[in-house]
Amino acid sequence: MPSLTLPQPALTGFPTVNALEAAFLALSENAPHLVRRRILGWSRLGEPIPVYAIGDGPKHAVIAGGVHPNEPIGFHTALTLAERLVADEGLRRELGMTFHIVPCIDPDGTRMNEGWFASPGDRGSYGRAFYRPAPDEQVEWSFPLSYKRLHFDRVLPETRALADLFDEVEPALFVGLHNAEVGGVYFYVNRDDDALVRELSAIPAHHGLPLDIGEPESPDLVRLGDAVFRCPTVAERYDYLEGLGLDPLAEVSGGGSADYLQRHGTLVMVAELPYWTHDDVADEGSGGISYRRVVQDRAEALRALGETLGGALSRVEAHLTIPSPMLRGVRAFAPLMTALADAEDERARRLALDRIATRAEVFSNEDAVRSFRLRFGGMLLRALEVECAAGVAHDTVRRERDAFRDVYEEWVAEAERVPLRTLPLTDLVGVQLDAVLAAARAAVTA
Repeated sequence: MPSLTLPQPALTGFPTVNALEAAFLALSENAPHLVRRRILGWSRLGEPIPVYAIGDGPKHAVIAGGVHPNEPIGFHTALTLAERLVADEGLRRELGMTFHIVPCIDPDGTRMNEGWFASPGDRGSYGRAFYRPAPDEQVEWSFPLSYKRLHFDRVLPETRALADLFDEVEPALFVGLHNAEVGGVYFYVNRDDDALVRELSAIPAHHGLPLDIGEPESPDLVRLGDAVFRCPTVAERYDYLEGLGLDPLAEVSGGGSADYLQRHGTLVMVAELPYWTHDDVADEGSGGISYRRVVQDRAEALRALGETLGGALSRVEAHLTIPSPMLRGVRAFAPLMTALADAEDERARRLALDRIATRAEVFSNEDAVRSFRLRFGGMLLRALEVECAAGVAHDTVRRERDAFRDVYEEWVAEAERVPLRTLPLTDLVGVQLDAVLAAARAAVTA
């Protein structure tokens, strides 16, 4: 498997929206015969969203960065891919595709994360400056969808722009440039392609990175190979929750890109890359506790998190005056923690065998809760601080901010006691880039 020669010196941080656009603009100005720039659409706050077309092959690939604005590894991947395509005529000829690269599909949300881009190795700084939109404000999960009792048509301008590009070029391949937080590398594809699955599983080892063999993001995922899963659709998640006797509308909202692209028969591939890892993520030895207990403990911790976030919100709700994106996010994620807890409780109850969990499963379940605490607790603290900084905070809001800050700092301290290793960003970009090229070759030959 050929591996890419990546930029030197080693990457150490993430580009801001302005820096990313400046780099792409320079590339298009230096090679106007190869790189064609146009405005794809406009963000909710009026920012232009450019797309860069490279190549002239009959099949099309769409590559989008910033589909979740707290996942910026793909900004480096998008730029490195564009640079490689411009510099390597042989690669362009081999792939025979036209690549449509959207460096950042959600500039508004990305700007709200830029506070931690310079120090991505600091988990505490990451949590304190973290932002993730409410589910129905995420580009990835706001495609139009009608399924059973779910009817979603509140399509964001950014999502509409991406959907219009899909409909225009009918891509053979779509790669949304995602990344995870802690663990190992894993992948999603929406096609049972054994050769591609094997190639994806092998890529991380070429860069010295571990595969993720702990608890998958969702228990209803279908495993296709080592750390490779079938790309989930919202309809499948709906059916899974309905099968547990739960209300799917408590968790799901809009459609995903994989849902939308079914109409075009597009190969969808996602490479999920962590910032940090831990020795236990690849340890299949005994965790010393039953798997059912692990799932039950996760459910209890998620429920407690939902109660803590929801309780703080309820005490200040009547006094809040600024409908910030952070506040809208927390209002959505607090009850979502309870919905996830309900699903895990029901799953634990239905487990057929009370086997012993692996160390990887114990770690990934415990760290998922730590991640949610830092993410959504950080957003709540930022929302309260916005009120205070604006000079409009009621005394109740100031007191709640101070009390919740103490809780949050305890969560940060607990997370920072876990010995994590920060993974080399250059290697992470290498994995994602190799995965994009593997998927492109698979799409061309399909």
